[in-house]
Amino acid sequence: MSKYNFPRVVITGVGAVTPIGNTVEDMWQSMMDGKGGSAPITHFDATEFASKFACEVKNYDPLLHLNRKEVQRMDLFTQYAISAATMAVEDADVDFTKLDTERIGVIFGSGMGGMNTFHDQHEILIKRGGKPDRISPFFIPMLISDIAPGHIAIRWGLKGPNYSTVSACATSSHSIADAFMIIQRGMADMMVVGGSEAVVSPLGVGGFNSMRALSTRNDDPTTASRPFDKDRDGFVIGEGSGVLIIETLEHAQKRGAKLYAEVAGIGLTDDAFHITQPAPGGEGAVRSMRLCIEDAGLKPEDIDYVNAHGTSTPFNDRNETAALKTVFGDHVNNLSISSTKSMTGHLLGAAGAVEAIATSLAIKNSMVPPTINYTTPDPDCDLNVTPNKPVAKKIKAAVSNTFGFGGHNASICFKAFED
Repeated sequence: MSKYNFPRVVITGVGAVTPIGNTVEDMWQSMMDGKGGSAPITHFDATEFASKFACEVKNYDPLLHLNRKEVQRMDLFTQYAISAATMAVEDADVDFTKLDTERIGVIFGSGMGGMNTFHDQHEILIKRGGKPDRISPFFIPMLISDIAPGHIAIRWGLKGPNYSTVSACATSSHSIADAFMIIQRGMADMMVVGGSEAVVSPLGVGGFNSMRALSTRNDDPTTASRPFDKDRDGFVIGEGSGVLIIETLEHAQKRGAKLYAEVAGIGLTDDAFHITQPAPGGEGAVRSMRLCIEDAGLKPEDIDYVNAHGTSTPFNDRNETAALKTVFGDHVNNLSISSTKSMTGHLLGAAGAVEAIATSLAIKNSMVPPTINYTTPDPDCDLNVTPNKPVAKKIKAAVSNTFGFGGHNASICFKAFED
């Protein structure tokens, strides 16, 4: 039990569009099959780029959830958001006409917003010799990150708290955390939360290549995302969206909702160290994990599984390993740990939501997703990373980590629901 006398918060619906499945069911099956989503880039000609591959969403049909006019007026990140939100609402079996929509809100983030729209409209400006007469009147509404929660609210008439979080790779974990606190404070009964990203684009890939953050394993892209492996050489950029419906336990039970897991605690910190590198020893991650476990009213030894940030970069994986050892001590040897980014790639602002869904399903299904492409152990990352195949395990409590540029750290604790 939490040390605070707050209402309990539960997950009642999930939706996802990812590089390994355009539904939650397909995504989870891919994880159980150890199937990765990395492949040569098709969104643009990547011939001149250092990284010629990515984890793109495949066979996505926006017309399943949007009409043609809506598609023309939304950046791809918003299209993904609406699709994932629609599936989450359907999964939660919500009839908003029977609920007080003034007490239902949306907090939904994107690390970069409409980068494709920015690129396209800038090209129009340049081709017109700097004349702005052909810039679309929808340019700004398509570009801004907060347009996604705006569209979600409009679609279902949700009039509660509504805004967008932006904290790089921790973006949608912060969405979940903020909504969790809003519900606990009594400002809402239910929240639609998550994140979306669509930056597999010349600027997105080119920018991360310039930072030397991406893997350049062009000879074997399917195994390029290899968290905690000694031969890792950078992350694989991905795209997609994840959405969760969270609400008070009382509200969920009144409407007879099914329950995935309980959102039990949050830990939010910053490294205050460097714009891109994690603090030595994962100091900020240590504090975020300790805070979320304490907030849940648990002890480190109560945690059974950690969905690691696990980006497949040399700095992150080494520092996260050190942080996990600091937080869990000898119990780290009993922990199951995995990085689902080995399969989805790094979804940036959508990572936290998609990984929260994976963590919730791990609890509900008593299955630990694997870390695939793990072939060469790294003595600096000597953890039980659930190599290559899923493992059956009863999970009573789990932590999901997300850490972002700017030193942002967000850890969320989930528990199996118990009366």
